[in-house]
Amino acid sequence: MKKVVILGCGFVGRRAARLFAEAGWETIGVTHSAESAAMLNGEAFRAMACDITDARGLAAAKELRGANAVISAVSSGRGGVETYRAIYLRGIQNAIERLGAERALFVSSTSVYGQTDGAWVTEESPAAPESPTSRVLREAEEETLAHAGSVARLAAIYGPGRSVLLKRFMDGTAVIEGDGARHINQIHADDAARALFHIIARELPAGIYNVADDKPMTQLACYEFLARKLGRPIPPCGTVDTPRKRAVTNKRVSNAKLKGRGWTLTYPSFEEALAGDEALLAAARGDESGDGRP
Repeated sequence: MKKVVILGCGFVGRRAARLFAEAGWETIGVTHSAESAAMLNGEAFRAMACDITDARGLAAAKELRGANAVISAVSSGRGGVETYRAIYLRGIQNAIERLGAERALFVSSTSVYGQTDGAWVTEESPAAPESPTSRVLREAEEETLAHAGSVARLAAIYGPGRSVLLKRFMDGTAVIEGDGARHINQIHADDAARALFHIIARELPAGIYNVADDKPMTQLACYEFLARKLGRPIPPCGTVDTPRKRAVTNKRVSNAKLKGRGWTLTYPSFEEALAGDEALLAAARGDESGDGRP
């Protein structure tokens, strides 16, 4: 039986763990706290708590050793640069050095593309972000690639109970920045999890893979769509001065490489997700009867 260790069982990590377990893999999901691990009781995979920033503690967790793959799908919460360095960079370093998995997959972000001209970017495009936190992600990527691992660069993740765009639109805090021409790249959490599973289970060549849907949308087009779909007014125009942890960029992320290796999307676009994922729409409307399972 093949074995996978998933560091971070949050919005995407938990979904990925379910896919591996359903496929017959021995699956261990690692959380930071015992409380988080306890919340995973009843899942088809085993959950345990371990601090991945503690190299000795990680090495002492014998259950995690000898895996075919280790996936770092951790989250920093609202932490800054030092938190990023500890969780993302030190975390993947410890995992590679201490767990002895055959292969590592680091879950990164398309924020590492610092382009601001709206151009299409591929895995071959320059990734030189200005944001300090995104630069830490690049360091973690390079660490993974140096050990023949792979990197999954995820676009903005959304799903039932989690969507920055939907939340701002519904609570009235959304603002169209300038002319609204900045492009937004997104990926449904289910498709993101399936991408992680696909990269490992299909044994794709080591390297970088963009994980985004087929249709980047301008901010204006996205809010116009939501206004039509949900029968609400279009947000006002203005400027947003709230600092972004991973900086403001404007690019369109190509998913052609991963799709060319057999990955398929359940939700090729945000519009199709709103039409096809009843739980997403129910959550957007505040319907408690919707299935908000992460």
